[in-house]
Amino acid sequence: MSTAGTGQAAAPMQVPMLDLQAQYRPIRDAVIGAVTRVCDSQRFIMGPDVEGMERDMAACLGVAHAVGVSSGTDALLLAMMALGIGPGDEVVTSTYSFFATAGCVARLGATPVFVDIDPVTYNIDPAATAAAVTPRTRAIIPVHLYGQSADLDPLIDIASRAGVPLIEDAAQAIGATYKGRMVGGIGRAGCFSFFPSKNLGAFGDGGLVTTNDDALAASLRRMRVHGADRQYYHEVIGGNFRLDAMQAAILRVKLPHLAGWTEARRRNAARYDRLFADFGLTGRVTLPVTAPGRYHIFNQYVVRVPGRDAVKAHLESRQIGCAIYYPVPFHEQRCFAHLGYRTGQFPHAERAARETLALPIYGELTAEQQHYVVSAIADALRLTA
Repeated sequence: MSTAGTGQAAAPMQVPMLDLQAQYRPIRDAVIGAVTRVCDSQRFIMGPDVEGMERDMAACLGVAHAVGVSSGTDALLLAMMALGIGPGDEVVTSTYSFFATAGCVARLGATPVFVDIDPVTYNIDPAATAAAVTPRTRAIIPVHLYGQSADLDPLIDIASRAGVPLIEDAAQAIGATYKGRMVGGIGRAGCFSFFPSKNLGAFGDGGLVTTNDDALAASLRRMRVHGADRQYYHEVIGGNFRLDAMQAAILRVKLPHLAGWTEARRRNAARYDRLFADFGLTGRVTLPVTAPGRYHIFNQYVVRVPGRDAVKAHLESRQIGCAIYYPVPFHEQRCFAHLGYRTGQFPHAERAARETLALPIYGELTAEQQHYVVSAIADALRLTA
């Protein structure tokens, strides 16, 4: 099957960035059964499916409490609200992530304080984090980017010395581990997303906040229903962060498959590594690195490649899906211009924004499709040499 090094062109085919249909087909009957059960019950908001999903998730992630919420963004927002973060406070986080990480800080009237990334893992740099802490710091939010845990031990030490909580943004990292411990249960709170493209995706928006703190869990549950412990009696001002029963029921069907799906992604990542070596590209394409003590779930398989935009255009011309996560770091976003950051201040994040490209990595991806992807990258690099 391999044509590596032969100069023979791979047969044309389509390779989508993500193929949700391929994942859905084997579990369709179970999903339809769960949806039908919710429809027949006519209980669409909260209820037994949400409670059951929360128990299942807590057991899977090894945490005391799992609180279902309306999205991964709302998970971050709710966690910070429950921890009392607001105007005048600072929250230290990476400048390189999905917008919600920083946007939720700003929505609460707090100030996001950005730091650069480790150029190898793309996760927040602990030394830069320590330097960014001030007396106004009220939380630190590491992002477990692309499915690999941040380096948590030094970050926990920094947070402990500052007397502030560590909130894990684990939106892309359900099932990832750090030194044998599941992410989301290591800091004060963990925030997960069930957006359909995630390793564990709902059929719409959904999210989860995890914690081992009983008092914080009680606050999270209260604040997700407008701050009420009982209907119409409001102890605090919260929000409408409830998870739909339909999404919870679907997640309960999918959760038992998560470990298998994750291992399939990891096998595909290993196959990509071999293919890039077979094509002689490891000197030109920088492959993902799994840091010691980490279990990487490969929500994304992200490479660095010279002439990234031209390579991306070539792949798309060959009907290969690919994506840039993320083209503009937070410190260069127009909405954060008032914070006074400048281009060049965080060079590792800026370089990643210029050079990185995410390739298809879903578990149902075939060996032939992966060979076609790497062959197309080799062609693109020959054309741009």
